[in-house]
Amino acid sequence: MFDNIALDKSWSFTNCSAKDTSYITHSYYTYPAKFIPQLASRLIAEHSQKGELIIDPFMGSGTTIVESIVNQRVGIGTDINEIAYLVAKAKTTPIKSTELAKEFVQLEIDLISRFNGKKDFYLEKAYEKLNFHERIDYWYKPTQKENLAILLYRILEIENESIKNFFLVAFAQILKTCSIWLQKSIKPTRDFKKKEYDVLVTFLQQTKKMLKKNDAFCKILPQNVLGNIENFRKIACQDARNVPCENEKASLIVTSPPYVTSYEYADLHQLPLYWLGHLDELAQFRKKFIGSSATQREEIELHSDLANEIVSKLGNNKKGREVRNYFADMYETFVEMHRVLKPKGKACIVIGNTNFKGVEILNAEVFVEQMQTIGFRVFDIIKREIPSKMLPSTRDSNTGQFAKVTDANLTLAYPTEYILIMQKQ
Repeated sequence: MFDNIALDKSWSFTNCSAKDTSYITHSYYTYPAKFIPQLASRLIAEHSQKGELIIDPFMGSGTTIVESIVNQRVGIGTDINEIAYLVAKAKTTPIKSTELAKEFVQLEIDLISRFNGKKDFYLEKAYEKLNFHERIDYWYKPTQKENLAILLYRILEIENESIKNFFLVAFAQILKTCSIWLQKSIKPTRDFKKKEYDVLVTFLQQTKKMLKKNDAFCKILPQNVLGNIENFRKIACQDARNVPCENEKASLIVTSPPYVTSYEYADLHQLPLYWLGHLDELAQFRKKFIGSSATQREEIELHSDLANEIVSKLGNNKKGREVRNYFADMYETFVEMHRVLKPKGKACIVIGNTNFKGVEILNAEVFVEQMQTIGFRVFDIIKREIPSKMLPSTRDSNTGQFAKVTDANLTLAYPTEYILIMQKQ
């Protein structure tokens, strides 16, 4: 298969520091499994021209859309996750620094007053307006919950939608820190001895960092982009199989779809989803994602002999259904990509392979087979090392679940990945 493809060190970006990969608005929110902006930027620069349309149907926190804007392209993105949509909106919206600073000063004054003055009064108002999911009490001590409620209530009073979204992302970013979620764990684990962080101090610190990043974003954008941002981006909270773009309008797709056995990352979004009222049951939330075993289909055609072979090896069980549904769902996203791309347009898919109970899940190879049946040809396949990604790097070889690095029976989950550059014929 693709094992014999040589690593291309230039695509690992090992020379990029954390400061480099979190420049401008990319550090607003800690989003799981996102690729670095340098990767998206290079693909955009090498395979498109200024003014052309770039699409990311799995936009996540909006990395591709931000880099499209920076490179003076038009970015269109979709994501089924409400938190991803919120973060992407904030990250791709440059706000005039003076206006944002003015709002921040007033917000800080009001919050200090509310926290130190009539706290009970404002807490009662917050409880009247907000609906608190019972799982909030599972993750937060009473004082932290109360302070976060007052903070959220004040943010929701902001009239300017873009500024409100900016502060909502700052709020979302501090939710893990201010909870009893084990700070260094990306798995949902409670730490009852965790330090109790000051909500107001933590929020103000996060916001001040974001203010600087917004200012840097504004300064890097040309005036024609800065003053007409709505003409340079369009994002939607919807399925990747329903991209808001007319037929054959896009020149390039740059995206990193979810991994077939990596549903754990959905857990990381639960805190802001609960607080912002987007989540009732976590299990129900997971069903929205690509590859859910809950998806019922009368007939499934995977359009790949290799996909059928992999599913057959896994057997007729939950994991087998997940992988089958994943490949079926991904095929439908490729059909949508083919629809929106111009002839000779390219789709750059960043994906890796993995393993479950000894069965190799060859995502990259399956994707190529599927896309070729639709009318794509292989333009290039790049193999890159993954220096870091916000997902556990080890997986238990027996259960397939992500595991602590100290556990036995471990294998590297994603040491390398592929950039599939497929061209529409």
